[in-house]
Amino acid sequence: MTFSLNRNIIRWVIIVSSFIIISLILWNTYTFFQNFKAEERSKMKTWSVAQIDLNSMGDLDFDVNPVTSQVLTETIISTPVIVTDEIGEVNFSSNIDSVTLANPKKLKALISKYESENQPIPIVVNKKVIQTIYYGNSPLLNKLKYYPLALLLIIFLFGAVVYFFYRSSKIAEQNKLWTGMAKETAHQIGTPLSSLVGWAEILKTENVNPDYILEIQKDIDRLQTITERFSKIGSIPTLKTMDIVKVTQSSYEYLKSRSSKLINFEIVIPDREILVSLNEQLLSWTIENLVKNAIDAMKGKGKLKLELTQLERQVFINISDTGKGIPKSSFTKIFEPGYTTKKRGWGLGLSLAKRIVNDYHNGKIKVLTSEIGKGTTIQIMLKQV
Repeated sequence: MTFSLNRNIIRWVIIVSSFIIISLILWNTYTFFQNFKAEERSKMKTWSVAQIDLNSMGDLDFDVNPVTSQVLTETIISTPVIVTDEIGEVNFSSNIDSVTLANPKKLKALISKYESENQPIPIVVNKKVIQTIYYGNSPLLNKLKYYPLALLLIIFLFGAVVYFFYRSSKIAEQNKLWTGMAKETAHQIGTPLSSLVGWAEILKTENVNPDYILEIQKDIDRLQTITERFSKIGSIPTLKTMDIVKVTQSSYEYLKSRSSKLINFEIVIPDREILVSLNEQLLSWTIENLVKNAIDAMKGKGKLKLELTQLERQVFINISDTGKGIPKSSFTKIFEPGYTTKKRGWGLGLSLAKRIVNDYHNGKIKVLTSEIGKGTTIQIMLKQV
């Protein structure tokens, strides 16, 4: 118990630590992006000052200040810039492709885009705006802009992995518990079952109606079958090539003879054998679970139909009832361990059925159709040999 608790604590410490580390990386990236963006704006303001210095010279024949010249040429090496005059005409551009400059619509859309990315910088001379600088994010800044999104995606994927890992661990622990309970049940049944076998042999020597002994023997055989079923849970069963028609009919007849007379049983099976690789005890257990669930859904009164068909190399077993039906949202949930609509149910029957069909027989089981208040059809699909 202590080991399990410590393992869970360590697991959660690792998960929380990982989230903290990723969150810190994300925050630092965002901070770096904002600082870099502020630095670019500072450069553009410096460039605008150089533009004012250049404009203030007018047409005078003065040499341009070396510092101003250096700022004008080196500040906007990679930053896309568009400068417009007081009437909105473009009189300077840098790092803009010629196709966009030649298309007024594209140019207008690009200026609007830059205006949304960064606040335009006005060039004011003598208290009059003579030019406006529109600039976009540099290629490096654009790459950094998507980096936080990539980190968010990583966090999402990491969270999904953690969730599925935790869920798989939980299911594995549940399966281990159910397996242990099943094997322990088989062990506990074994002792009184051995005694019943002995008492049945003694009764055969007494003056007892043979029909009684025959029925007792049938129930003993049944208990032995149940014991073997529970003992096989958690281990890989042996599959044999058998006639699925015979196995299905045998399970059907047993349940029919021991069910309420208010249930109208119907079976539709081919009059020929169909060979399938299966484990007779586990498959009959699955069929019985489905039939019993159908009877419970009908509250012991209604029509139950079992139909076995073959299509190409696939064999289908459909079990239909006239019970309360299943909501469409629960079509897959009913096969999950622990899911039940019964007050005293454990939610193991259908989950075991799915495990027997899917994992042990490489088949499929699903809710084929269901309608609230009218009934349900559950289908088993197996491959023919």
